Amino acid sequence: MNKALLSPNVQEFIFSYTEKTTKLAFSGSPFPEIPVTDILQQIESRRAIEKKLPTWFATKDIVYPPKLNLEQTSSEATAKYKSGLIMGKTLADLTGGLGVDTYYFAETFKSVVHFETNSSLSQLAAHNLQVLQQENIQCHNKDGIEAIANDGFDVIYIDPSRRHDSKGKVFFLKDCEPNVPVHLDYLLERCNVLMVKTSPMLDISVGLKELRHVAEIHVIAIGNEVKELLWILRKGITERVMIHTINISKKGKQPFSFAHQEEVGTVFSEPLRFIYEPNAAILKSGGFSHISEAFKLKKLHPHSHLFTSDVLRDFPGRRFSIQKIVPYSKKTMRGITFEKANVTTRNFPESVASLRKKWKIKDGGNVYLFFTTLENGEKIMLICEKI
Repeated sequence: MNKALLSPNVQEFIFSYTEKTTKLAFSGSPFPEIPVTDILQQIESRRAIEKKLPTWFATKDIVYPPKLNLEQTSSEATAKYKSGLIMGKTLADLTGGLGVDTYYFAETFKSVVHFETNSSLSQLAAHNLQVLQQENIQCHNKDGIEAIANDGFDVIYIDPSRRHDSKGKVFFLKDCEPNVPVHLDYLLERCNVLMVKTSPMLDISVGLKELRHVAEIHVIAIGNEVKELLWILRKGITERVMIHTINISKKGKQPFSFAHQEEVGTVFSEPLRFIYEPNAAILKSGGFSHISEAFKLKKLHPHSHLFTSDVLRDFPGRRFSIQKIVPYSKKTMRGITFEKANVTTRNFPESVASLRKKWKIKDGGNVYLFFTTLENGEKIMLICEKI
């Protein structure tokens, strides 16, 4: 870490620079003791985390790693959520990275240990955590799995790297580094609770096959985009797995929980007065029959994942009033035109792009179109207004 970056005039330059970085790259560093590449890294990485890590963004003397190291970093919103799930005295973060999760775990644990194999990243994390005045964290430039051989913790947290030397980006746990399934028994012997963060792309059924002793799965979405899956493991757990979904947005939080593989019946229906689209966390979880039962809704088709009712209900997702139901055919569609509309497809043979091109529909406006399939196989278009 170049300590010259911490000079007040350098920090002021990094904070106040608003022009394109290409201009700075050509003009060179205004500080003789700092290469322009170091200045560019600080400006570009800081800009990259403005929304993801607002506390880091707003704090002077924070030093940033290359943008590549920020890709897998948890956001503050997801880190806060995770820190509220468990409590205890001691926690080990085996793959600490920039230390965002570590920082928030330290707010609920008496002592937290941050392990990171990358020496530069370990040094940055230690510096930044000190700047942020989180004093109960120890940072070690060590392999976390090897370092805890003779220790025990209330909780161990691990976020395996999803970049493989030969395969590039990977999603299966067995391809990540470290390989959690291989080390599972070793890890569970050294903690009461093991928390594993995985890619949002990991299929839940695949994850359950790769892991054992899973007690809970948390599907975490921010602004209706799934950001991560969190697996909570307890050795010897024999009860059913609970799946908790959460969508965190500016409007608040939308939680929904259900028991995995619990048998729940689903009632199907043609579209009624209202239509419901589950948020991204629920869509990822697969808890469609549980949503139907919990909110007393009927489903349009086993694979459409759209719900309907005659009475408006609270719902963890988007709600619409149906203005018109149009059978999908050339004859019926030719008589309908839209200057602008928001288009969604659910269990439909054509893509949004092809539908927009075919029917000359521009994006935007207050009209919402759902192209979907009913239980009897009929293709329809629902013209809706958002509630």
